[in-house]
Amino acid sequence: MDETRNKIPIKPLGWWVRSHGCNELHLEHIELEVCLMGWVQYRRDHGGLIFIDLRDRDGLTQVVFSPEVNVEALKEAHALRSEYVIAVKGMVRERPKDMINPSLKTGHIEVAVKEFRLLNRSETPPFLIEDRVEVTENLRLKYRNLDLRRPSMSRNIRMRSQAVHALRNFLHESGFVEVETPFLTRSTPEGARDFLVPSRQNPGYFYALPQSSQLFKQLLMCAGVDKYYQVVKCFRDEDLRADRQPEFTQVDLEMSFVEEGGVMSVSENMIAALFREISGIELETPFMRLNYDQAIADYGLDRPDVRFKLKLKDVTEVVRGSGFNLFANAQLVKALRVPGGSELSRKEIDDYTNFVGIYGAKGLAWIKIKDNEWQSPIAKFLSDEERAGLSSVLGLEPGDIVFFQAASPDIVNNALGYLRIKLGERFGLIPENTFAPLWIMDFPLLEWDEEEKRWTARHHPFTAPKDGHLDLLEHEPGLVLARAYDLVINGYEIGGGSIRNHTREDQEKMFAALGIDNEQAGNEFGFLLQALDYGAPPHGGIAFGLDRLIMLMAGASSIRDVIAFPKTQKAACLMTDAPATVTGKQLRELGIRLREQGKILDN
Repeated sequence: MDETRNKIPIKPLGWWVRSHGCNELHLEHIELEVCLMGWVQYRRDHGGLIFIDLRDRDGLTQVVFSPEVNVEALKEAHALRSEYVIAVKGMVRERPKDMINPSLKTGHIEVAVKEFRLLNRSETPPFLIEDRVEVTENLRLKYRNLDLRRPSMSRNIRMRSQAVHALRNFLHESGFVEVETPFLTRSTPEGARDFLVPSRQNPGYFYALPQSSQLFKQLLMCAGVDKYYQVVKCFRDEDLRADRQPEFTQVDLEMSFVEEGGVMSVSENMIAALFREISGIELETPFMRLNYDQAIADYGLDRPDVRFKLKLKDVTEVVRGSGFNLFANAQLVKALRVPGGSELSRKEIDDYTNFVGIYGAKGLAWIKIKDNEWQSPIAKFLSDEERAGLSSVLGLEPGDIVFFQAASPDIVNNALGYLRIKLGERFGLIPENTFAPLWIMDFPLLEWDEEEKRWTARHHPFTAPKDGHLDLLEHEPGLVLARAYDLVINGYEIGGGSIRNHTREDQEKMFAALGIDNEQAGNEFGFLLQALDYGAPPHGGIAFGLDRLIMLMAGASSIRDVIAFPKTQKAACLMTDAPATVTGKQLRELGIRLREQGKILDN
């Protein structure tokens, strides 16, 4: 421990009151007596003077200890170190011209310290409390309270607060009622794995933490609430990645007596108002709309980034009889032309080949278009007719590169869809500080689960089929389209919703298509079916991922950067060491025994 850290005593705050924040003072405050409080960012000893950059959540102010003002304070200031917490009283004065810092809002002034108090000391922090420091994410999460002091993290958390405030104001003014729904509910088969909570008062029974407020918000529509919203925590026990957390926050909406257009219009106006108020960005409404099949055809993904124009092209028929067997026999062949992309090195192409392997691709075929030749290991297998066909369909020009995938539709679309984004970044095709929202519509209602050999709900079991498609559920379920809509911004799914089944008959048909018989439906969803029997109005809604939305607005790369205390990709909190073991007494109260490697642990 640094021996100098104990040279001055810690004092109570007493009657001292902070007059200004550390980002407020400027030239109009010259000769004003002020009281500032915060953390020592830097200490600079210039012989007869000591300069401290004092930091709070809003910014920095330079304070000066000098013998002309208070020689005792100057002596004591030698003991100050980074992250010490202090309060200072002094007079605002103009900085000498050669010490002006134009990059700071307070860069034209400083505070001459007449008196100060040490409020607390600090150990040497494990990393510098500044944005330009390089530190591992695990260390940041271990010392999250320190990480949150960094200016960028502080801005993110405050932006989140401002955004929630703006959203609540908009919804309140639009006639929505905020209603809290339970965290302790029953487990229902809605998609992801539930987090279960054992009930001590009902041994052998469990609550589930809600994956969403879906059932309760539909019940609220049955209750006549008409317009509901909630900023709500949701919980899903699933494998994580950069934009997923086991607990996350949704802005949840539900409305009665609406069609798709009504929900989408409210959502557009809300998101546009949010961007306008928080970021000063005007989003053009109504947002672009794209049906699911077209999104997959053009971009390979159902959440495309449409800020740049690269599109996939189906060339299956062009190369159906190709001498290149992979093309000739593939279920689907798609191509992605990159104008001017022939500058890519072989190493870069190999790196992209490894990248698409993440999505199940066995390789990555490519052709560089030169003035007099096509350069590629596969060029020799392509006939003149096939070359002409590809040139026509793709609009090929010298200097282009074309990437191909030939496999099942899922592999082809995912591999080229994600490669498209990588190439957009590589060639600077994605404009910065722009936002391109769009709606994806006409999703398939169901999707086939090959492992379980049954149909599952693509969104959730309560989504209504498109008008005229209900009768297809029994005999041609794969053709049924959903009254669902996703809001996508810059390649991120920001929100998703649907019009719901509002009659028992329609809901039971949906359950039947999912292999849920009447007995199971009654056991697990009887309360919903009962509510539908008593005059349930037509209704629909949407849920927005608040974490992902703020991540996008803040320009962060992970939702962990906009959540105060997030979990790792293994769903662990490095700061609190959660999850953790519990005592044997706690387990016995719950009637639970643990198994490990075939043994029962009684703790």
